[in-house]
Amino acid sequence: MSPLRMAYLVLAVWGAVHPMYWFVTYMAETGTGLSGLIDAWYVNASTTGLTWDLTIAALALTLWIIAETRVRKNWSALIAIPATFCIGVSCGLPLYLFLRTRPVT
Repeated sequence: MSPLRMAYLVLAVWGAVHPMYWFVTYMAETGTGLSGLIDAWYVNASTTGLTWDLTIAALALTLWIIAETRVRKNWSALIAIPATFCIGVSCGLPLYLFLRTRPVT
């Protein structure tokens, strides 16, 4: 595996684990679960702006993944879409780059 692919993989794992740690910590502290976490995304203008920023980035990434997958026929790369929306862009983007840069056989 090339150093670049290894870096993408490390970033994808970090992008899954690190934010999830904070989400789970918040939900455990407040006892509100997922609905409380989503409510917190809109608690003020700053968090609302960040939420929309990440949502727009996730949509752009999804369009890119779909467009490139259709051309490259790299169907396994589609797994980056649910990773993006279920975990976050911090996982979905490096995961897609990892899958996209695999050697062509």
